[in-house]
Amino acid sequence: KTVVLGRACRNTANIKNRQPIATMFVKAPFTLGKFYQEIIEDELNVKKVIFTDEVRDFTTYTFKPQLRTVGPKYGKQLGGIQKYLGSVDGNDAMDILKEKGALTFDVDGTEVSLAEEDLLIDMKQKEGYVTEADNTVTVILDTNLTDELIEEGFMYEVISKVQTMRKDSGFEVMDNIRIAFSGNEAVEAIASRNADEIKSETLGIELTVGATLTHSKEWNINGENVTISVEKV
Repeated sequence: KTVVLGRACRNTANIKNRQPIATMFVKAPFTLGKFYQEIIEDELNVKKVIFTDEVRDFTTYTFKPQLRTVGPKYGKQLGGIQKYLGSVDGNDAMDILKEKGALTFDVDGTEVSLAEEDLLIDMKQKEGYVTEADNTVTVILDTNLTDELIEEGFMYEVISKVQTMRKDSGFEVMDNIRIAFSGNEAVEAIASRNADEIKSETLGIELTVGATLTHSKEWNINGENVTISVEKV
């Protein structure tokens, strides 16, 4: 369930699964052990999963009057009710609603009391976080990407493209290859900095930049055009 909600968060944020995420927070009736946390981290390419009892740092609530019930009771005060609900701190208001069963406030000298059935309540994530929830589990994905995370995501995209080129070039599974990058200094620099990881994942024995090998193709990787070429050793 947590993985499904986490994938939904990625889709909402439009972040591909090859792009690593730093942290995902989970609020649930119980905490999963390390074994299952590592499965979640692996499935969602998240560095760390943290179980928490408090999600108010990442989410807030918005309130609107349920016209079907509020209109007959407080029709003349409707404008003031909408203004008040638009100005409250969502988390504080939700705390009061759960503790006292109603939000009570004054509109032009009239006391207004709104229970949960009088309200349209929407959970809203704060900027930089995406939230998905069902009845028992809430998942919050930290979508703030550092330069290091962005570069790691680039590296995984490069590895994927090289693996595709291995297959399209007809190489055998255990063939060692040479890899070269050209035509884009930014991607060339990323490939050079991450050469060991790229070679390890693709059976490469040599990675160079500014050269072209036997099998070459131009790719667009996260908006950057680069020519990648490979050849069997």
